[in-house]
Amino acid sequence: VQQLAESGGGSVQAGGSLRLSCEHTRPIRSGCMGWFRQAPGKERETVAALYAGTGGTWYADSAEGRFTISRDGDKNTLFLQMDSLKPEDSAQYICATGRSAVYCSRPSQYDYWGRGTQVTVSS
Repeated sequence: VQQLAESGGGSVQAGGSLRLSCEHTRPIRSGCMGWFRQAPGKERETVAALYAGTGGTWYADSAEGRFTISRDGDKNTLFLQMDSLKPEDSAQYICATGRSAVYCSRPSQYDYWGRGTQVTVSS
């Protein structure tokens, strides 16, 4: 069983940066790795995804050009570098891992989820 733990959230002013981390209990060499967010009263949305086998990435339009998903060489930690943050980026950010290696932008492809870390961006 894979367990995930996020860290790195916090409060920042608009235009600032945060780097989120997601520690896995077991290395990931295939499948999907992703970051999601959920704001109060809104549905969970996919922010960025990484295809663990190929290193390919996918970004939501709202994240493209501002966020970068990556992982460490040991494949145990997933990162989300968030730059030029906006108030509308405020949400609970959650990482997840899935055994499927296709359609990594879809939440339904994920099997294991972390508990999330809060990001608050003030104007």
